Amino acid sequence: MISLPSDPRMRLVAGVTDMRKSFNGLGELEQHALDENPFSGHLFIFRGRKGDTVKILWADADDLCLLTKRLEEGQFIWPEVREGKIAITRSQLSMLLHKLDWRQPKTAHLNSPTML
Repeated sequence: MISLPSDPRMRLVAGVTDMRKSFNGLGELEQHALDENPFSGHLFIFRGRKGDTVKILWADADDLCLLTKRLEEGQFIWPEVREGKIAITRSQLSMLLHKLDWRQPKTAHLNSPTML
């Protein structure tokens, strides 16, 4: 059973990443390009060139996990920043994985009609 920490730090890696990279390649990218420890317990989210694939790398003291999500249609919303990393919340990650614009979420008004 894989259990994430209750409040993990999440880092979105800006720009595009070669999706051929796996555990070692992405961990090396974290360590050298982002100056982060791949075994810090943080989640690192990478996006491919086409924008239809993301990989999430997470490690704890014992395990290294690589999660991949590929869309059949559309693209993941990604920031315009081309390098570095961006801290995001669990809610923003959920919105990103559902192809929603997580960068500027809007509050729903209670008085507005609901579409069913």
